[in-house]
Amino acid sequence: MLDHGAPPQPGTPAGPPGGPGLGARLMRRKPVERLVAEGGHGEGGALRRTMGLWQLTMISIGATLGTGIFVVLGEAVPKAGPAVTLSFVLAGLTALFSALSYAELAGTIPVAGSSYSYAYATLGELIAWICGWCLVLEYGVSVAAVAVGWGEYLNELLDGTIGVTIPAALSAPPGDGGYFNLPALLVVLLAMAFLLGGARESARANTVMVMIKIAALVMFCAIGLQGVRSGNYAHFMPLGMAGVSAAGATLFFSYIGFDAASTAGEEARNAQRDLPRAIMLSLVIVTLLYVAVAAVAVGAKPWRSFTDSEAALAQIMRDVTGQSFWGTLLAFCAVVAIASVVLTVLYGQTRVLFAMSRDGLVPKVFSKVHPKTGAPRANTVIVSLFCGVLAAAIPLGQLADATSIGTLFAFALVNVAVVVLRRTRPEMSRSFRVPLSPVLPALGFGCCVWLMGSLSTVTWVIFGVWMAAGLVFYFVYGHRRSRLAAPETPATPEAK
Repeated sequence: MLDHGAPPQPGTPAGPPGGPGLGARLMRRKPVERLVAEGGHGEGGALRRTMGLWQLTMISIGATLGTGIFVVLGEAVPKAGPAVTLSFVLAGLTALFSALSYAELAGTIPVAGSSYSYAYATLGELIAWICGWCLVLEYGVSVAAVAVGWGEYLNELLDGTIGVTIPAALSAPPGDGGYFNLPALLVVLLAMAFLLGGARESARANTVMVMIKIAALVMFCAIGLQGVRSGNYAHFMPLGMAGVSAAGATLFFSYIGFDAASTAGEEARNAQRDLPRAIMLSLVIVTLLYVAVAAVAVGAKPWRSFTDSEAALAQIMRDVTGQSFWGTLLAFCAVVAIASVVLTVLYGQTRVLFAMSRDGLVPKVFSKVHPKTGAPRANTVIVSLFCGVLAAAIPLGQLADATSIGTLFAFALVNVAVVVLRRTRPEMSRSFRVPLSPVLPALGFGCCVWLMGSLSTVTWVIFGVWMAAGLVFYFVYGHRRSRLAAPETPATPEAK
């Protein structure tokens, strides 16, 4: 078993003579068999296994595609110039190395907690908590960041259809010329309404939105090619490799969704087979579309004019065609596309907290399941309100970078976890294996650390404060209430 040391009994003072000390308790691991056996079970009900490969792939694409192209492209181009296409490739390669590790672990440990659960089985409770806390930053702040960009495209759509826009005071957060970003709050609440209906209904809505966003990006490439000018590619790398890596660190934000399928491990019909396939398939599709759209965008518009342009693609369509119709149509597709990102990333956030709550590290309210819908309702409402208020009050750039650092940290841990599990449990059945292990996981870890180093000092300070707050919460609440701190009670039957 991977559970190192007998956990302390309730009421027993910490670290009694002959008992496990603090270090041993912090490194206690949750056996893989126990993780899998508890899969789907929450307080008062269970999640429902309704998703196949198609739905899982759509969840990953829905959570990923659109974030970087529709929203963050305008933030990244000024950092790298036309070489932003290389930044997408760099971020994509980093994501690929981590995706391979995710695919192996998702097929081996098909549970809802994603990298949090993988770390719990391999690296110990403290590291698992840190990973889970990073996922809260990754998913929760990502929802808020994408919601901010949704408001930009909503204004583009309103301007092109009825000739009015939401006043800046109500469509921008403090620091960006407004007081409260009402559209950002509204799209989060809309996603919450879908999620409260259950996973199957949410997956259906997401599939429709994903198909619309793919069609929109293909349309952009077809029309945008007419406006490409070779001169816009001159001085391809004006800010050097440092600019490419800095933009890549920001754009890594746009790849975070590929791991969303791993949070659906307890709602997939054949998780061990379908999760690895969905993760890899979604990443390939998304990367190809990102690079194609970025290449057309910087060819059709001088890179210096991307500054402060969060609805860049709609503006390019308008400039290329000389007509407002195409820009308005793209704005409509972007409104739908970005809403699907909010929906699927919010879904991932609730499932991570569901797993952490079931382990006792966060309050039980997050693992309560509604018996009729099979959805964690209270969890969904709490997370949605938090993300909605965050989106309404914080500027986009700060949110995107904060999300990137949390994501990179979690991905780095996944690359370590896959190597550890190979060594500690080599006999386990694996539906997918990372090729050239441990070389590729090591490359994934190194790329994550490199991109983290490219982020600003302010982002690191925010990350440090977030980590400090998380550690305080863990030692005050989670460490004492962890289910591994109490005698193991019979749970669900062992998974076959």
